[in-house]
Amino acid sequence: MATTLTARAALLDMDGTLVDSTAVVERLWWEWAEPHGLDQNTVLQTVHGRQGWQSMAMLLPERDHAINLDENQQMLARESSDTQGVIAIPGADELLRALERLPHAIVTSANVALMKARMGAAGLRIPALAITAERVSRSKPDPEGFLLAASTLGIDPAECIAFEDSGAGIQAARDAGMTVIGVGPHAPSFGPTYHVDDLTQISIAPSGAGFEIRIS
Repeated sequence: MATTLTARAALLDMDGTLVDSTAVVERLWWEWAEPHGLDQNTVLQTVHGRQGWQSMAMLLPERDHAINLDENQQMLARESSDTQGVIAIPGADELLRALERLPHAIVTSANVALMKARMGAAGLRIPALAITAERVSRSKPDPEGFLLAASTLGIDPAECIAFEDSGAGIQAARDAGMTVIGVGPHAPSFGPTYHVDDLTQISIAPSGAGFEIRIS
């Protein structure tokens, strides 16, 4: 059964929402985890949606924070240069085209270089407003990034709809007071407001002071 929502802005996560980067994320984080004897599943459940230094701190809580910051920069550089297997989520290009003249933004835990590398590899347009790791002091699941996007667009958070796939991202958007559309097979377990398998189930139509988002 189709659902129609009204919004004044759409805020879009990148990895797992617009871009499928699973192959490279798993490959590089498994390489990082192996010397530390960490369980692969635990690592992957932790890293999605968060900035790398925060994931490292959660996985190695006794380790010096400065080491996490340094290794995170190394990880970001490797991720930015390795885009093998990075592809667009089905429907992502069409969604971004539909939003082109409407208020929207990317809200990602990636830095600018990584965002450009992955969006470029997937052949996707980067929105004019991108809230990246450099622009926030707190990583998802903190709502700072989503609130900054809404504030920059001049739109009340309650009138924004967020698209997210991870537990950290969905929590961040919900704590920002936004309706959340969970994307992908894992999203339902994190309690989004609505869920789609991929972005081909989303259509956009201008309406009044905002636009309608139709979920099929």
